[in-house]
Amino acid sequence: MLKKNNTITGGTDTLIGKGSSAEGKLECQTNLRIEGKFYGDIECGGQVVIGETGEALSNIKGSDIVVAGKVIGDITSQGRLTITGSGQVEGSVNVAKLVIVEGGLLNGSAQMEKTSPSVLSVKEKSSKKAAQPEAG
Repeated sequence: MLKKNNTITGGTDTLIGKGSSAEGKLECQTNLRIEGKFYGDIECGGQVVIGETGEALSNIKGSDIVVAGKVIGDITSQGRLTITGSGQVEGSVNVAKLVIVEGGLLNGSAQMEKTSPSVLSVKEKSSKKAAQPEAG
């Protein structure tokens, strides 16, 4: 009976704690929090949080991303990227929503799209063809 009450129904969060460091490729389906240092690519189905003491030399893909520490690398999200007042991002950002709190830093390029890149490129090609005058 006690075992049934302690059964975890949802996913367990992944934590790289303060004072820890890891490198490689990290893939997870649950939430991820980094308070230490991580070097390598991150692909996360859940939320990614780089805490105030966290540092990531990483390309990050996640559903929602919060940066309160430092990230050097590209960030991709179909959701929201929040850079807090203590957060620093150096790299390209491609997200649906971008929030930078006063004091937060973004050094790099930012792109926000609501449509998929393949749909956008088809629309751009048709509008470019229509805008060109015919010779004759």
